[in-house]
Amino acid sequence: MVTEMDGAKRNRSNCAKQEPGAQQKMIKNGNNKRDLIPERVTLKKEIGLLSACAIIIGNIIGSGIFISPKGVLEHSGSVGLALIVWMLGGGISALGSLCYAELGVTIPKSGGDYSYVTEIFGGLVGFLLLWSAVVIMYPTTLAVIALTFSSYVLQPIFPNCLPPYMATRMLSTTCILLLTWVNCSSVRWATRIQDVFTVGKLLALGLIIVVGLVQICQGHYEGLMPQVAFEFSRSPSVGQIALAFLQASFAFSGWNFLNYVTEEVVNPRRNLPRAIYISIPLVTFVYTLTNIAYFSSMSPEELLSSNAVAVTFGEKLLGMFSSVMPISVALSTFGGINGYLFTSSRLCFSGAREGHLPSLLAMIHFKNCTPIPALLVCCTATIVILCIGETHNLINYVSFINYLSYGVTIAGLLYYRWKKPKLNRPIKVNLMVPISYLLFWAFLLGFSLYSEPVVCGVGLVIMLTGVPVYFLGVHWKDKPKCIYDFIECATYVGQKLCYVVFPQIDPTEEGLNMEWIDKSES
Repeated sequence: MVTEMDGAKRNRSNCAKQEPGAQQKMIKNGNNKRDLIPERVTLKKEIGLLSACAIIIGNIIGSGIFISPKGVLEHSGSVGLALIVWMLGGGISALGSLCYAELGVTIPKSGGDYSYVTEIFGGLVGFLLLWSAVVIMYPTTLAVIALTFSSYVLQPIFPNCLPPYMATRMLSTTCILLLTWVNCSSVRWATRIQDVFTVGKLLALGLIIVVGLVQICQGHYEGLMPQVAFEFSRSPSVGQIALAFLQASFAFSGWNFLNYVTEEVVNPRRNLPRAIYISIPLVTFVYTLTNIAYFSSMSPEELLSSNAVAVTFGEKLLGMFSSVMPISVALSTFGGINGYLFTSSRLCFSGAREGHLPSLLAMIHFKNCTPIPALLVCCTATIVILCIGETHNLINYVSFINYLSYGVTIAGLLYYRWKKPKLNRPIKVNLMVPISYLLFWAFLLGFSLYSEPVVCGVGLVIMLTGVPVYFLGVHWKDKPKCIYDFIECATYVGQKLCYVVFPQIDPTEEGLNMEWIDKSES
């Protein structure tokens, strides 16, 4: 049930009280602003530059690089064009991330696209992005990554056949439940897992790259010669190239995820853009070299016929050590699940705080300061998608909705520049950056609609189903008293079960919030 937070405002003052027995913060410097300020129940700033880079890299490098090479090659029609698509995909992601860096420090709120669009275009447009993300986009992506994890873990146990349906679902569900518990217990634990598994997945891709470079140094690069690499199996249409970019975009998705946790980043105005500038070029470089490694040792026919590209690569070149590859991919996807859970739960939290989701989802644990209700919603939605079964058919819908939300958000940057020209902007990108991104975005979505009208149409329908939900749940203010009573009762029970309260405002940050105003209004 979607409702504004107004229905629970009467509980806010009681819920947000200081934890009994909380110790006073004492700072040695007597002039420090935090002297004698009590410990408060609020989101903790525990994400430094390293963890910020790990969140971006860990969310981008999930299952995509192990799934998408097949789709990119299939739609592009040649090895050479596929490599160009991978490099351009990274370049486009870099343009988008520059725009998000400006938005992230101009509108310093967690929630990413949703928070920016809500601030710029208003509640309905923001709610539609939130609705599509919570209902289909993130649960589906989490389910796909979890299934990839379970498939690679079980692959050595079932070497000559596909793992059983129930086994993959049960292992995926166990993984989701475990990481949900970790994220509910501690932000620090979750970020440490992200740091460790990000290093692990970079080492796994590094192994593929090193083996591929050894192959090239031994003279096995016939498939990469221009006359062979640009030998098309069929003439590629513009629509097929657009679909190849959509497949690559699935592998690059996650480049904007640090913006979902802006309020938990230490010094976000410095670390947010730095993390983006470090992470996106690094991932693009790694992805391109990984694909070169694939093509140095596998023919296009072998790659297209493989259901697990990295495993086929390992079996062909690593011999008795080939089991390293499925383990490495499993570790990579495990870290990806953790990253998606961490960031998508903050989207639910931000939506509830804006009044677009039940107010219970805007609460955090009184001791651990983690958004437990939001995490449980993300976990439950993912398990439901896993039970439905046809997750892989939803990837194209997810990619279309993803790109649609990116374009709307970056168009919002241009509109906001016009609407509030005097707003304080610590980072201000050249106008050609968002314009270039939007031109590519319009090309990609236009030809995707032309080539796959049913897939794109279903994606639009999924998003537009949020319109009646918005007007009934959010816009309709005069609901019957029984509805508000039910919501208040459910919120109270949820608080008791999860030990959660509304987060309190940190008085030491009130000065920062004053900077986020339009100077023309002062």
